[in-house]
Amino acid sequence: MAVNPDAPSTELTALDVMRDAPVVPVIVLHDVGDAVPLARALVAGGIRMLEVTLRTREALECIEAIAKEVPEAVPGAGTIRSAADAQASALAGARFGVSPGYTRAVGKACHDLGLPLLPGVATGSEIMLAQEDGYTELKFFPAVQAGGVPMLKAWQGPFGDVKFCPTGGVHAGNAHEFLALPNVACVGGSWIVPTDAIAAKDWGRIEALAREASALAR
Repeated sequence: MAVNPDAPSTELTALDVMRDAPVVPVIVLHDVGDAVPLARALVAGGIRMLEVTLRTREALECIEAIAKEVPEAVPGAGTIRSAADAQASALAGARFGVSPGYTRAVGKACHDLGLPLLPGVATGSEIMLAQEDGYTELKFFPAVQAGGVPMLKAWQGPFGDVKFCPTGGVHAGNAHEFLALPNVACVGGSWIVPTDAIAAKDWGRIEALAREASALAR
């Protein structure tokens, strides 16, 4: 699997990823044939930053397909848990990474690859570790289960220089509560890419959900 030579060369930062739209979709794909039409539907709805999770064997091939065939999209890799995951994602054409937790090995690998990373954190100690390594844009995961809005409010004092992307338990009904917080730049969620819509190849429904998500206030 080779790096796409036609991929955009402009430098991307984690903050760019977070500020592009209110929601970063958390995508699970089992069929490579779904990757391109799904990406096109999301882009048409105003969502360009696409987190394709490495939860399936097809994920890297899906990232590669999006990188090559949907130039308006910015494909990223989610569920990065090792340096090898980061390397494989970058080779497939991922332009950013998201991890469920944080280790220095993952942080260093993404730094060395020039792959912007949103590391997952759930505690103050994890935030401090990520900050020591230069990461100040973080994924709060699993957001609802780890304390939700009250936890983020509590972190505003000691970690006022950190921006978060809460993910996990976030949906259309509560996303606005997170997005109203000053330390939240965006949220991550799977509600705009429902499994039944993907299975039915209902790209129109996904575009409509993306359009609603991209219009959320923050």
